[in-house]
Amino acid sequence: MNPQANLIFIASLLLGTTITISSNHWIMAWTGLEINTLAILPLISKSHHPRSIEAATKYFLTQAAASALVLFSSMTNAWHTGQWDITQLTHPTSCLILTSAIAMKLGLVPFHFWFPEVLQGSPLTTGLILSTAMKLPPMTLLYMTSSSLNPTLLTILAILSAALGGWMGLNQTQIRKILAFSSISHLGWMSIILIYNPKLTLLNFYLYAVMTTTVFLTLNTTKVLKLSTLLTAWTKAPSLNTMLLLTLLSLAGLPPLTGFLPKWLIIQELTKQDMAPAATLISLLSLLSLFFYLRLAYCTTITLPPHTTNHMKQWRTNKPTSTAIAILTTVSVMLLPASPMILTIV
Repeated sequence: MNPQANLIFIASLLLGTTITISSNHWIMAWTGLEINTLAILPLISKSHHPRSIEAATKYFLTQAAASALVLFSSMTNAWHTGQWDITQLTHPTSCLILTSAIAMKLGLVPFHFWFPEVLQGSPLTTGLILSTAMKLPPMTLLYMTSSSLNPTLLTILAILSAALGGWMGLNQTQIRKILAFSSISHLGWMSIILIYNPKLTLLNFYLYAVMTTTVFLTLNTTKVLKLSTLLTAWTKAPSLNTMLLLTLLSLAGLPPLTGFLPKWLIIQELTKQDMAPAATLISLLSLLSLFFYLRLAYCTTITLPPHTTNHMKQWRTNKPTSTAIAILTTVSVMLLPASPMILTIV
């Protein structure tokens, strides 16, 4: 893609995200979401492969439907209350429609079907943007309207997302699809705590974004897209693969890594809110996703490829690891001791 065009699309993404995050009026928030959708479409379809075009079409149709629902929800609320302010969403029907719209934007169950397909059809760098930056505007809308949303509905969506995200990722061999189901499962954790402690939702999102960015950038460096190529990639950059192992375990939420922090705080908060059954259920469901993280981690470093078949080992690269990956990996793995400081900031 032309570098100037690429720059315009990235700038538009930043503009759309900034407009949505900083707006108080529903129309401005909707405008930002639309700019975002239109800016990411060329980045998804830039390889001109039929799969990419299909992914871009699916993404456009889903996001257009979700944006229409956002507009419909805000208009219904304005009709009944005379308020266009995002924080003044008080009408129950509007809250219900908005929850569905944002669930569709984010890829929460039962509106999750588009996300694995779109991620599979996109390049790794675009997949990274879809998994992290594109989820920030809808998350901020949820954050701003959290006081008026329906807790029962959000809890049901969260538990279903954690269940299906873990369950459907079990038999995948394509790494981008595994990361898509991982994202759905993490979104379940974020939405279950949204009503009770919205700041924890944002903390979870930030840490998830850091860990996912690390995984995507590492995979982009080693040029790995499926499990079979991951098996032989350890010869290419052994130290990088070792750090990928730790980052994947952190994504799974194992102590003493960074990923354990949000899960620990969410379980603690749910228990304080007399929701111990929900906390137990979502903790058990995270074991499903732990299985495919462990399988990815196993393929990354621990297993040796079978010696019975002829396979080509990859040449070790002399290229140094980028500073961004080094910093992100450190944050993804070693942030747990700094949790008291993080909690004072949050």
